[in-house]
Amino acid sequence: MAIKKVFVIGAGTMGNGIAQVSAQAGYDVTMSDIKDEFIQKGMAAIEKSLDRMVKKEIIQESEKTAIVARIKTTTDNKDAKDADMVIEAAPEILDLKKNIFKQLDGICRPDAILATNTSSLPIGEIAAATAKPERVIGIHFMNPVPVMKGVEVIPARQTSAETLEASKEYVKKIGKEPCEARDYAGFIVSRLVDALMNEAFWCVMDGNKPEEVDKAVKLCLNHPMGPLELCDLAGADVVLHGLETMYEEFGERLMPAPLLKNMVRSGDLGRKTGRGFYDHTQK
Repeated sequence: MAIKKVFVIGAGTMGNGIAQVSAQAGYDVTMSDIKDEFIQKGMAAIEKSLDRMVKKEIIQESEKTAIVARIKTTTDNKDAKDADMVIEAAPEILDLKKNIFKQLDGICRPDAILATNTSSLPIGEIAAATAKPERVIGIHFMNPVPVMKGVEVIPARQTSAETLEASKEYVKKIGKEPCEARDYAGFIVSRLVDALMNEAFWCVMDGNKPEEVDKAVKLCLNHPMGPLELCDLAGADVVLHGLETMYEEFGERLMPAPLLKNMVRSGDLGRKTGRGFYDHTQK
């Protein structure tokens, strides 16, 4: 099927990034959220991102204007009725996502692709909440969306071959590379990176300094960012949620480290609260 209109649910960090790269690729985009203030913040983030691209001479000012013009906004998901593809980027709460997909079932065209941008939740269970599970798929973008090249594409057991191929083509058209993953908790990326972060938490509990752990990973393993820096960027609460999801599926080998739980209980979530493994209040 030909995808021309993309409807993005959620104007937060992931949603506005998805809306931006879709509009950059020439798609007609509508971005929705539950409040107009969230939409305004999302559009401001898109403009700021595009301004950086203009400054770096990646795009011209006229291109930025055209990209922004291709993005409409709404607080009503009923406006997804004409979309060829809907990409949900709501918070990582399974019941919330299932409810959104149930609503979309009665709104969208029968041939529309319904995609979820989850990092660890079961695609099959989300698909089962709809009357046409064959059109449901996982499309997991990395953060920051405009920068990161890879995108996980996760078919459920029910997903049709047509839905899978159309989703891969969409990912290629927005200038990214699809990585097909199986529908188990964490897929490929979250499963591997969360396992690395979790072991880094245990290293800190063993007495290693966070900055030494990150330095070792960056310099000895050639990672661009250390696992504890990454945890602070993503949010300890987000990492804990992912590990708990995978612990439920895979058992003890992905049991969250007690240090991570302690940090979440204490509100030390990383950059968004000003303190995690590092002090971000002065940055």
